[in-house]
Amino acid sequence: MILYTTSLDGLTPERLGGGFFAGWPNPPTPAAHLRILQRAAHVVLALDEEAPGAPVVGFINALSDGVLAASIPLLEVLPAWQGRGIGSALVRRMIAVLQPIYMIDVLCDRTLVPFYQRLGMQAVSGMVIRNYAMQAGLPPGEDTQ
Repeated sequence: MILYTTSLDGLTPERLGGGFFAGWPNPPTPAAHLRILQRAAHVVLALDEEAPGAPVVGFINALSDGVLAASIPLLEVLPAWQGRGIGSALVRRMIAVLQPIYMIDVLCDRTLVPFYQRLGMQAVSGMVIRNYAMQAGLPPGEDTQ
């Protein structure tokens, strides 16, 4: 059974395990992943309630100014758990959390546009910079804040 929560209470790098960021040549470590979630404005986690320690099997995070704009940079579901509606449930829950915000932006690969359109989003153009040398994230203590 999947439990969805917005709480990070008791979340450890071990509960994040490995397997997220599939296909990334230099993914964040579970410790860096935890820091990403802790620094987000909003998080929704999908937990496998039936497994020991209730490991995280999916997550979504949002960055926001809390007034006008929010961005959803990451939505991940472990490969073994994909195709069960967890990603859709995470997006719906995050949209509900962000409902009072004027603009909710998601940048995604073209192949994911139909997924997000099914959830009520519309395709627009965007621009990005990707510094792949920093794909694993900044080390602790070297954060930009």
